[in-house]
Amino acid sequence: MMYQYAESLTRLIEQFARLPGIGPKTAQRLAFYVLKMEQQQVEAFAGALVDVKKKITTCPVCCNLTDVTPCRICQDEQRAQTQLCIVEDAQDVIAIEKTREYKGLYHVLQGRISPMDGKGPEDLKIKELLVRLQQEQIKEVVLATNPNIEGETTALYLSKLMKPLGLKITRIAHGVPVGGDLEYADTATLSRAISGRREI
Repeated sequence: MMYQYAESLTRLIEQFARLPGIGPKTAQRLAFYVLKMEQQQVEAFAGALVDVKKKITTCPVCCNLTDVTPCRICQDEQRAQTQLCIVEDAQDVIAIEKTREYKGLYHVLQGRISPMDGKGPEDLKIKELLVRLQQEQIKEVVLATNPNIEGETTALYLSKLMKPLGLKITRIAHGVPVGGDLEYADTATLSRAISGRREI
């Protein structure tokens, strides 16, 4: 007969195992680590989880994740108001910001065109993007979708959609490896990719 953990411990292991990249053994290790933590640390950890779910929302302007409306980047008047960098996810904004190379605004698509996953253009924040391009003084759009098939498809679709607007449309240079995600690229590579972007 297999050993059964206490019900509350089993539930915790199951919850950790639901996280991406966490297998059963890692979930078990994390659960036992939580058991060794001080009560105060566990409460702070649990509080942070509840807080993030309650307080984080989508910026009505750029569709990035935020706890203020609009987000801090959209509020920053020091940023180049004529440049707009289009990314797939909120993690990509963080990755590009770490390079300190880009000083403009962002628009987060919240995904990419991927027929295999049942995601088309209508599932992305493209309508919101087009509204921004009409209302704001954007002169250059930087397409910073991931350099994989879905990212390239999304970039191509957006460039065709925006060409008639008379904007300068650039694509980040391929300093980022093809098939990789921006989130995992190192800062130097991302920095080169941003500074070496090209017009398409």
